[in-house]
Amino acid sequence: MIRLGVVGHRGYDELPAVMRTLHELAPALGLELHYEQELFEIANGGQRLDDPSFLDALLTLGGDGTLLRGARIISPHGVPILGINLGRLGFLTCCNADQLSNALMRFARRDFVAESRMALEARVFDAKGIERQQWIALNDVVLHKGGFARVVSFRVAADGEPIATYGADGIVLSTPTGSTAYSLSAGGPVVYPTLETIVVTPVSAHTLAVRPVILPASVEVTLHTDAVAEELLVTVDGQVGTTFSSGEMLSVRRAERGVLIVRFPGTSFFTTLRQKLAWGGLADRDK
Repeated sequence: MIRLGVVGHRGYDELPAVMRTLHELAPALGLELHYEQELFEIANGGQRLDDPSFLDALLTLGGDGTLLRGARIISPHGVPILGINLGRLGFLTCCNADQLSNALMRFARRDFVAESRMALEARVFDAKGIERQQWIALNDVVLHKGGFARVVSFRVAADGEPIATYGADGIVLSTPTGSTAYSLSAGGPVVYPTLETIVVTPVSAHTLAVRPVILPASVEVTLHTDAVAEELLVTVDGQVGTTFSSGEMLSVRRAERGVLIVRFPGTSFFTTLRQKLAWGGLADRDK
């Protein structure tokens, strides 16, 4: 019996039909379903997910954001995540909703690869050096300004050695998995997702000389700024975060444990780039 946790986004119209299919297939495939509270309320059977530590795998029903949220739930426990895309892009998910049945059958007979993806541990320390918040990120950690229109100075260091002081709207610290997310839109490089590096990408840098930097995964990246408290935010995977004050420090380093993402044989990173991000040109995307 495979103890399968299920998390999802109730904003998708396809979700009820997908859950019905999942419920119908589960007994024959040896799947014991454990739903997060919001899905348990609308599920026809299964159990409520109270303790992720005993799961064998996690199923996410939604888009990339749902998978990122699932990764934070399951990251301490080292079990694979099977992402089913109900949204538009679904870059991190393994397949679309119409392929759910086939995906579950292949998963149940272990016809898949669990790719280990590096994650980041982000911590904010107050002006006295006391840690006040901590998160795990699969994609990125961003220190950025709020709604005001002026450039902010960010002091960035690696293992205590200054890299640069950036005049910019923000700084994106991304994993290779996150290199195709916000970092890419800010001009960062595409990094093969199973590598282990930290990508530093300034957002709207106020100079022509600034370029993104790729650092070893072994370093600790720290950020400081002199901007006033109410102007800055730390955002983790675009979903959670906190305010950031002058005198505080943001520390980002490789997390102790990576995140396992399910991939099926026959798919590849470059195929996904071509199909979903128009890698190689519009004609290739439209085939």
